Amino acid sequence: MPPRLQLLARTGHPDFLDLPWEEPLAEWTSERLVEVVRGIHRHVVRFVEYDNPLGPALYALKELPAPIARREYGLLRRLAAAEMPVVEAVGVVTERGEGLEAALITRHLDYSLPFRTLFARGSVPDLRRRLLDAGAELLVRLHLGGFFWGDCSLSNTLFRRDAGALAAYLVDAETGELHPSLSDGQRRHDLLIAEENVAGELADVEVELGREGELHPEKTAAELVARYESLWDELTREEAFGDDTRYKIDDRLRRLNELGFDVDELELIAGDDGYRLRLNPRVVEPGHHRRRLHALTGLMAQENQARRLLNDLARYRAELDRAGKRPVPETVAVHRWLSEVFEPAVAAIPAELWGKRDAAEVFHEALEHRWFLSQQADEDVGLMPAVDAYVENVLRHAPDERAVLEPETAPLDELEH
Repeated sequence: MPPRLQLLARTGHPDFLDLPWEEPLAEWTSERLVEVVRGIHRHVVRFVEYDNPLGPALYALKELPAPIARREYGLLRRLAAAEMPVVEAVGVVTERGEGLEAALITRHLDYSLPFRTLFARGSVPDLRRRLLDAGAELLVRLHLGGFFWGDCSLSNTLFRRDAGALAAYLVDAETGELHPSLSDGQRRHDLLIAEENVAGELADVEVELGREGELHPEKTAAELVARYESLWDELTREEAFGDDTRYKIDDRLRRLNELGFDVDELELIAGDDGYRLRLNPRVVEPGHHRRRLHALTGLMAQENQARRLLNDLARYRAELDRAGKRPVPETVAVHRWLSEVFEPAVAAIPAELWGKRDAAEVFHEALEHRWFLSQQADEDVGLMPAVDAYVENVLRHAPDERAVLEPETAPLDELEH
């Protein structure tokens, strides 16, 4: 170990002192090293594996100058504290020795994949549209929080399944800036960077996979910007209404909730022709369904997963109401749903398949399979038989996604386009 090595690491993680910090990352031969499918990086990035009570934990180590490493560590910590979708910053290593840069340590995001792997595997239906939706929502969420990315790209993003959709996470924040709020000029500049980067990345993927012309790189990048603008407008635009149309306030808030956003406060401005409803971007908060699910059940999930689980919980509570011919208290319904529906379904997944999907996604896909089987049988097949069929016919044949340790390329005729 270098005598002046400085390692700042958060508690709850390994101390990383058994790694050869006195050597350049590119030359490491540590037995902890693992090869993980990754995006394209401008710096050297290596992955190491440690055991913990919940299974193997992977960490990404990125070599870069010490001031930039410390700054990115602080940015990621602040974004995470604001509940932004970012990778978890774990530590910074400096003073590694003469001529060696610092290293930023982040926790690998379980069940996540880079966009190139998603295209190569072809395992996500309508991938192009889902990438656009996830990318636009990520950029909107970051901009609402006052974060200027400066290098928005698909390569700097990881994607996780989210009840049939995708959820996007920021991976690289070294060019970012956090402000109290962003000006329109800052947002437009970030969008220009995003459009240029996405078009170039998709063109590269077309060449890599031999599918030139099928991803429409420039058109797709322009659609990303259009989806961003549409969502930003829905979240922040002013709306006029008169005394006889005050119900529009509730309608607007309901639409925002359906999109997965909460509003902490709103501003009503009176005028000669009625009122104007104004929403400050700083008080539009993402994660409406995720927070409600956690408050009710303690479960952590992506936004669309949470919406699906809440819908199933509401359906189950309605069944209890009908069976007992009287309303069932919400706390009772939640307890019974967890113990009689969700937990038995998740517990039925064999341990060797836990790396395929996270618990919330497994439950969502089992519900989808139940619907499919019930349509075929023209009657409800029941949850547990559907779970068993889902495990054997779907999940067992799906690739692992908790940590993808080896590149896997699907045959060209299976690629998503």
